[in-house]
Amino acid sequence: MRYFDLVLTSDHNGIHPVDAELATLGGVEREALLHIDAFGDGTGVLLYRLAGDRNAVVESVEANDYVISYDILKVEAENTFHLYLHVHPGEPAGTLMALCYEFALIIDTPIEFTDRGGVLVTIVGTHDMLREALKAVPDDINISIQQVGQYSPGTRDMLSMLTDRQREVFETAVDMGYYDIPRQVNQSDLAETLECAPSTVDEHLRKAESKMLSALLRTAESSG
Repeated sequence: MRYFDLVLTSDHNGIHPVDAELATLGGVEREALLHIDAFGDGTGVLLYRLAGDRNAVVESVEANDYVISYDILKVEAENTFHLYLHVHPGEPAGTLMALCYEFALIIDTPIEFTDRGGVLVTIVGTHDMLREALKAVPDDINISIQQVGQYSPGTRDMLSMLTDRQREVFETAVDMGYYDIPRQVNQSDLAETLECAPSTVDEHLRKAESKMLSALLRTAESSG
């Protein structure tokens, strides 16, 4: 089995019309799409991990004609929650799911969102089927292949789990000696290099560290 790490960007500005609307909500961050699936009648389910204004999310999905039903699930982390959606068919999710079924591919979740409006998704299958599926992707979906390799559940390259901006901040921190002992730079130094606020650097580093440490622990548990 092989995997392709892909960044997908679409003229639809989201993986589904509901997703496109969530992306525009102020005070709400789509941290990850934890599950996506489609049923025989064409409807689908989406499970998000979101952070921010829960009331804004509720108002949005209640007014969206694509939403059949929804539920909000609390999590332990402060200001973070899960959103379950049962939705009517929408693009490009419908086309992507159809291609996965046609070519017997697996979407490895979670799906991450990039800072440039795309989604970072890992597709798993045989090499030939992956290649054929990529050829069949419609022109209105742009694909950038980030990484290709032998698939082993739970051991995907941890850097590929980060958004573009999280990866940029983390790699800059490593290159400048932020993790050296003793530390060579502080977050203000990083912020000056990256041309952003120190609070932004702190936020991206904390999220990057959390994702990679969680992946390390899962890998250790599965191999133990």
